[in-house]
Amino acid sequence: MRVLIQLRPSPDVVAAVADPGLTATAADVAGGLPGVVLDPSFTPVAVPRPVPPPDGDPLSLRRPVRFSFAAEDASVLVRGEISDDEASVRLALLPALRADVTGVFADPVIETTITCGGDPPVGDWHDVERLLAVEELAGAGLDGAGVPLAVLDTGINAAHVARHLGRDFTLDAGRSWNPAGVTGKPGAFEVGHGTMCAFDTLIAAPRATLIDVPVLLSQRPGGSAVDGLLSDAVAAFAHLRAVLEGQPEESRALVISNSWGSFSPRWDFPVGHPGNYSDNPAHPFNLIVASLDDAGADVLFAAGNCGRECRDGRCAFPDRPIVGANSHSRVLSVGGVDTGGERVGYSSQGPGRLDERKPDLCAYTHFSGSRAFGDDQPDSGTSAACPVAAGLVAAVRTRWPASRLSPAQLRTLLRRTAADRSTVGFDHDYGYGVVDTRGVLAALRRMSEA
Repeated sequence: MRVLIQLRPSPDVVAAVADPGLTATAADVAGGLPGVVLDPSFTPVAVPRPVPPPDGDPLSLRRPVRFSFAAEDASVLVRGEISDDEASVRLALLPALRADVTGVFADPVIETTITCGGDPPVGDWHDVERLLAVEELAGAGLDGAGVPLAVLDTGINAAHVARHLGRDFTLDAGRSWNPAGVTGKPGAFEVGHGTMCAFDTLIAAPRATLIDVPVLLSQRPGGSAVDGLLSDAVAAFAHLRAVLEGQPEESRALVISNSWGSFSPRWDFPVGHPGNYSDNPAHPFNLIVASLDDAGADVLFAAGNCGRECRDGRCAFPDRPIVGANSHSRVLSVGGVDTGGERVGYSSQGPGRLDERKPDLCAYTHFSGSRAFGDDQPDSGTSAACPVAAGLVAAVRTRWPASRLSPAQLRTLLRRTAADRSTVGFDHDYGYGVVDTRGVLAALRRMSEA
């Protein structure tokens, strides 16, 4: 069983892990842990401590919590394996045997959210361009110029994206990142799911700067080429925090598009177990996601393809399939509609597990676009809807950095301007509705004039 182990070593070790200029190893942090085989390929990651307001609940997802990476506050994650037949014993013994072990958490498999079913495309990406009012966005100076947009997926094939867009785009190799063991250069991966996602981000934000993070290419025993481990997403988010903090505070912006999630409780601890991921706001990845939002990043997750009418065959949660970070209150959870505005049958419905009001909204999917899976195959699933929405967020960030409009304020603006598709206000099929660019532009104009 593969797990994430949270430790609180001495402050100087924590400081070394948190310093992007230094590289600590698992052995530096943990030494030997009884019954655990540490993974030396996984670079330890610092986890911030939530610091609530004076009367706040530190684990509440709705209160204004801050995050401290100070050496006396933060903890450190390492990755390791515990024998399956000894897992329950070891999990109970580790904190008792080592005072610096503060938690043992699930490291579940994460997988792409490509669609089930084989329906033909509904419209093409130019229809999506029209529905997103891309010309009006560009006329307002909102084209994503200079905005870093990270695509966490299976890697990008830049030549394929440029060919099917009919133009070049910017990919920042220097700020891209590979998990340990993943070879290949940014923008030069095989055409696939990540290439589709990259293409779809550029519909609304054609001048955004893409950051290639092939987190789903990490290899594990018995794994496929399109699934990875949550621990690699933890490490990717740690890298992206450094990307964010490397920007001037007054112009800081970073959009993170995640078209993946956990489909099965098989890889998780049971709900209620302290190491659980799906329902546990205290899981280190869920804390790191919240800390990125707090620092000024816009984090988007696909809602998933476990809708009642057309469930992906991998969906194994019996109910409430929007789990873990995909259901976090501090991310934008994105469902899918076709170019006619109708919800696609595979788009996961709420309530979410960490926050009941999920998905937040819907964006367009199931259209002919990147042709990453063949000329007659659509860009589909909430996998396509998420980067479409991420592109709109990146477009807004062209002139509205986090210092001017916080991620929380932008999420609220997108919800308030979304076009209702069923009951008035929020519902668990469409969230607050379908993204409405013209509504967003009108709201931004009013804010500029205030």
